Amino acid sequence: MKTIMHVLAAADGSANNPGLWAYLVILVATAAGYMGVPFIGTAAIGAAAVFASQGKLNIAAVLIAAVVGNEIGGLLGYKIGDRWGRRILEHPGPALQWRKKALAKGEAVYQKWGRLAVFFTPALVSGALRMKLSQFAVWNFFAGTVFVLSVGPAAYGAGRVASGHHDLVSVGMLVGGVAVGALCIVLGVRHHRRHRGRRSAEADQAEPEPSSDARVPAQRLAPSRDHLRPSPRGPGPAQGRS
Repeated sequence: MKTIMHVLAAADGSANNPGLWAYLVILVATAAGYMGVPFIGTAAIGAAAVFASQGKLNIAAVLIAAVVGNEIGGLLGYKIGDRWGRRILEHPGPALQWRKKALAKGEAVYQKWGRLAVFFTPALVSGALRMKLSQFAVWNFFAGTVFVLSVGPAAYGAGRVASGHHDLVSVGMLVGGVAVGALCIVLGVRHHRRHRGRRSAEADQAEPEPSSDARVPAQRLAPSRDHLRPSPRGPGPAQGRS
């Protein structure tokens, strides 16, 4: 977190384009985060929002740069996962067992949560599991936007309040960011329950119904006569007449 803040401070003080390089740092850091580098995206958004709360950056530009970075990083991570994901995750070498567990956990998350798993798994895993690109692009954008609108405003509001600004906008940004995160969790749980209900209904419909013979008690089944030979019959009355 401190490293990100130092980089943003240096970029913000650029002599040529003050602030422009800071937004580029935000975009690159959030892209790396959505490609699978842990914590860097959250740290970049939080640090940039705190800088914006002190008037050193524009909060709207910070949020836009973060959303664009999330989408770019997600799509790049997806393409890497789609092309080389399983080879990377299953290639012999250091942390092989950890990588295999990560892939298995990603498969389990997709089985449990469906498309909502984009919120919880790296883009590389989504590509390796061959999620449809069109679906991934939409859900990745939605996940990235919700994440940015939760972390960014909350950090901005916290920075404003911590520096002694208790106006309606500052408090509202803090509360709004927390509310977006909470609402996302509630909607995610509801979506998961609907998804689980649909899967249960499909599983029930897929089960074969018992045959008619299986529904009849064994003692009431008539014995089969297929093994009996037909008894010879004499000519009928019409055949016996000359």
